[in-house]
Amino acid sequence: MRIGELADVVGVTTRTVRHYHHQRLLPEPERLANGYRTYTLRHVVVLARIRRLTELGLGLAEVRDVLADEAGKDLAEVLEELDADLARQEAAIRERRARLRALLAAEGGLPAEGPVSPELAELFAGMGDVSGSPMAVRDREMLALLESTTAPEDREGLLAALRGALGTPEAVAQAHRAYALLDELADVDVDDPRVAEAARVLAECLPAQMLPEEGVELDSGHSFLRAMYADFAPGQAEAIRLALGIVARGRS
Repeated sequence: MRIGELADVVGVTTRTVRHYHHQRLLPEPERLANGYRTYTLRHVVVLARIRRLTELGLGLAEVRDVLADEAGKDLAEVLEELDADLARQEAAIRERRARLRALLAAEGGLPAEGPVSPELAELFAGMGDVSGSPMAVRDREMLALLESTTAPEDREGLLAALRGALGTPEAVAQAHRAYALLDELADVDVDDPRVAEAARVLAECLPAQMLPEEGVELDSGHSFLRAMYADFAPGQAEAIRLALGIVARGRS
């Protein structure tokens, strides 16, 4: 039997057969005097087994381990591990699809910040249209970033803090007031009297649970805070720093 006939019998390509030779999965027959290789029934059996194992999802390294055990003692164990792995993948896919359905069904559609949890999407929807406030838009981007970078075990605590800060009409109104005051600081110096007022109003919106343990000053060693302060205009950065300080003092 020539290589093309072997491939046709098992239902693979000649290129696949050669690849299995190269991977040392399928032994190569000796060449005859005329230079051709003749495959036997044993080659058909082994090649068919390789195809069945790969169709089950085994990688070539796993197939090699199975074939190396002539008695086939490892096959049941390998297939059990594969079944458990597929079960985990199925569970992960079901969870991802459930999250996607929740996002697609969220009231108001997907937020501009991209995919976030259904809980955060609901809070964003409750804030109404914030496109007219650069500070509100930036704050929502920051909240989406915090959620995506928070460890899974801490995410519920973060969402609980946000629900306390934005979960009522009164809290949303207070947040919009803070955004408006911060927007007014885009072109002012740090000693402008409006900075202190914006800081006071903003502090009333900030949940203490969201403050870093390292402190809120530029020299606190917290690189995220340094990057955040640098991203705002001087007056805005000063108002945010003062607000974080007010909340930190209230927490201690």
